[in-house]
Amino acid sequence: MTAPLPLSGKQLDSIRQATARINIWHGSVRSGKTIASLLCFLFAVRRAPASGLIIIVGRSLQTIERNIIEPLQDPALFDDVADEVRHTRGATTAVILGRVVHLIGASDARAEGRLRGLTAALAYVDEITLLPEPFFVQLLARLSVPGARLLGTTNPDSPRHWLRTDYLEREAELDLAAWHFRLADNPSLSEAYVAALSAEYTGLWRRRMIDGAWVVAEGAIYDMFDEQQHVVDELPAMRRHWVGVDYGTTNPFAALLLGLGDDDRLYVVSEWRHDSRAAHRQMTDAQYSTALRAWLDEQQVAPEWTFIDPSAASFMAQMWSDGHPGVARAHNAVIDGIRSTANALDSRLLRVHRSCTGLLDELPAYVWSTEAAERGEDKPVKRDDHSVDALRYVIHSTAHEWRHLITQQS
Repeated sequence: MTAPLPLSGKQLDSIRQATARINIWHGSVRSGKTIASLLCFLFAVRRAPASGLIIIVGRSLQTIERNIIEPLQDPALFDDVADEVRHTRGATTAVILGRVVHLIGASDARAEGRLRGLTAALAYVDEITLLPEPFFVQLLARLSVPGARLLGTTNPDSPRHWLRTDYLEREAELDLAAWHFRLADNPSLSEAYVAALSAEYTGLWRRRMIDGAWVVAEGAIYDMFDEQQHVVDELPAMRRHWVGVDYGTTNPFAALLLGLGDDDRLYVVSEWRHDSRAAHRQMTDAQYSTALRAWLDEQQVAPEWTFIDPSAASFMAQMWSDGHPGVARAHNAVIDGIRSTANALDSRLLRVHRSCTGLLDELPAYVWSTEAAERGEDKPVKRDDHSVDALRYVIHSTAHEWRHLITQQS
């Protein structure tokens, strides 16, 4: 089996030295850790004992297919073995080098039950920090065949994450080998690509994903927000519009109108909010729908899409019933959405009109939870976050439309 690309000394060393029971490649994105670990996995499949299952684990079956199976089937990466990786999309098994490999998604603690009764000889784990800790513990218990090994990759997370505190920091005590990778460890990346990749991350995520550091999420989430830089009194002509909605009944209802200006910047053009506690009046879904459409009529705007809090099923049904065009469930991955918003702010791609007072009040006060950080989790404090949630919905749901503009503004 030949190397898929020119490999660095660190990559080659990790492949040769991955003989421990637990072997972990961790560090920045695109640093070469995945290619090294996959090549090591292929060698391990060929040598795996006939007894015991071979397992690939990921956050979901779809992420396993995207992150593991598709690269293994890419002739540009693994020319001499790509045609020996066979998988039907959606199936929970694959055949790799003649061996049946079981694909297991582990999105929550209930996934632990999928391991009950298994005896495994080899496991490859994608993005270990995203898995529930009980699942990982159970997986290690199932690796009971003599010489069984776990090979896994991850990007850094909180320094208090269980993978770091219970495993990586105890490398000397455990039958464990780990390798830390940075962008500089990947010899196949051009300077232009590294610069472009670095521009896509900011703050916490730049330190984790680019520098490969295990750092805690603390303080202001949007610490790059600067009223003098990000708040505007005048707006250019807009060529596209979208809306983000955070639904609330007893909590405030917030809607933001996002525009793409002729100057290739994003602008929060206008905001509509209703706080039932302050107004001493709750509104029905029908009343919200009417008010939202009246607000957009005032703006003389027909947005391409209106992205709504996915939990607001009844309100979405009302909007559909009222014929509001382009109603869609917002992408509600909190951390990914915060990262997209932070990138847009940090690159100065995103500006906010001064009339959006609810959003401007919430942005500087939106902070990471210290209690969650103590548990090794990244979570914002759930307080005064209605307009910032609406912003996250519309920014993250349209990221594919504007991400290419970041390098133009940096």
